[in-house]
Amino acid sequence: MNGQPITQLNEGIRQFKEELVADAMAMQRVEVAVVTFGPVQVVADFQTPDLFEPPQLRTGGDTPMGAAIERGLDMLEARKATYKQAGVAYYRPWVFLITDGGPTDRWQEAADRVRQGDSAERKAFSFFAVGVEGADMGKLAAICSPQRPPMKLRGLSFRELFSWLSSSLGGVAKSQPGQMVALPAPTGWSSVG
Repeated sequence: MNGQPITQLNEGIRQFKEELVADAMAMQRVEVAVVTFGPVQVVADFQTPDLFEPPQLRTGGDTPMGAAIERGLDMLEARKATYKQAGVAYYRPWVFLITDGGPTDRWQEAADRVRQGDSAERKAFSFFAVGVEGADMGKLAAICSPQRPPMKLRGLSFRELFSWLSSSLGGVAKSQPGQMVALPAPTGWSSVG
């Protein structure tokens, strides 16, 4: 994801922060963490939007997507355990994967965890995959739960993607934990498949 794609992704993440900070309820109820891969690295641990500093993402190396998914899910489980120990109710967490390639490592175990955690029975988290041009949509479909297939980004519509994401999270933040919230359609930035 060299050149314009990575530039647009970085701008989208900055916009995401700005929109979350502008939403008083999201400021109190949303936390953001970022894991990159190539190599797998936690560049931002869970923090509220006001403390979140959008990283300057760079490209390079392989795509150890399976290891990155596993790392992110481990972080998520630890965060949920912290909330449970403190007796704090929480919303169903969202995991967002954005890639322009395919996994270069063993990803099948990570896919199993995604499919189990994002199942209608477990509802441990919601997993969203977005493929940028060049992404292996077949592998992304094998990773995602059948109820939530991967979406393909239209061109470089990262700003629209992150605007949808912040708006959706803002809507969820205004609900009660466990309450079903209708998300706006991801129009203008995606297509399924």
